[in-house]
Amino acid sequence: MASVGHVSPQSMHFAEPLALQSGATLASYDLVYETYGTLNASRTNAVLVCHALNASHHVAGVDENGATGWWDNLVGPGKPLDTERFFVIGVNNPGSCFGSTGPMHTNPSTGKPYGADFPVITVEDWVDAQARLIDRLGITQLAAVLGGSLGGMQALAWSTLYPGRLAH
Repeated sequence: MASVGHVSPQSMHFAEPLALQSGATLASYDLVYETYGTLNASRTNAVLVCHALNASHHVAGVDENGATGWWDNLVGPGKPLDTERFFVIGVNNPGSCFGSTGPMHTNPSTGKPYGADFPVITVEDWVDAQARLIDRLGITQLAAVLGGSLGGMQALAWSTLYPGRLAH
């Protein structure tokens, strides 16, 4: 089966504070993500793939370093997440070391890397950040949300936090 080919990550900045379950707030943050396929005119074919703890936004295809996405066998033309039918989105979660704002990034209140001062992030916090990205992409309802391991926990959180935003 075909691959989605070469992919490049994108980044989106959020200046709006993200209130976290811990009571802390991320004053601003960046999310790194990749998309595969084409969003249809009615914006109803978007599928969010949530990653496990040690994975990233790089779900499918080959990135700039030659690495193959962690679910490349499931995402692409003619595959279960058929990119000729679905617009697939992979998002790197805040707190990760794969590009989204995390401990290695500058804390705007100190001008130094967050390091151990990076706030505790929960699954619900990740889902809230993902929902903001989905909003910015102009998508009101996802065709589906799925993931394995900790990604599966995010999919469950989507179903409880944003049930009206999921078709499946």
